[in-house]
Amino acid sequence: MFSKTALLALAPTGLALLAGAGLPFQAASNAQMGRALGHPLWGALVSLLVSLMVVVPALWALRAPTPAVARAMQGPGWLWIGGVIGALYVASAAALTPRLGAAGFLVCVVAGQMVAAVLADHYGLMGLTPKAMDWQRWAGVALVLGGVWLIQGGGAQSPVWTPAR
Repeated sequence: MFSKTALLALAPTGLALLAGAGLPFQAASNAQMGRALGHPLWGALVSLLVSLMVVVPALWALRAPTPAVARAMQGPGWLWIGGVIGALYVASAAALTPRLGAAGFLVCVVAGQMVAAVLADHYGLMGLTPKAMDWQRWAGVALVLGGVWLIQGGGAQSPVWTPAR
């Protein structure tokens, strides 16, 4: 039987898994919305507007304090890149999921995340504590990239992988 401490420790992991489990459905929904509206960017815009309509009432319901915009304006410029990256992700999902499939799109997303994350950790980018690359991290990245290759069809007529001839 789990203790309360063990359950609380597992809660963030479970929530992260649940959030990840929703991404294939978000990508497919955005893609279909883009098709219905005539362009993937329209699908992305609708997704972001719906997100706004969910977040604003949540801020109100949770009684979140007024944002410290002045403090954020004094921070490094990269503080603002999250919105740009989010918009690029949503637009990419809307445009690429129909071509790659949900699994194909998301395995590429995860691979990109892992490569960028281990580099960000290694160099201590964006305020992270540096964590050197070791053979285990290299092996993990290689396995994730192998997953891209396998899920995309092992190179056979894959839209992502084209073997040299």
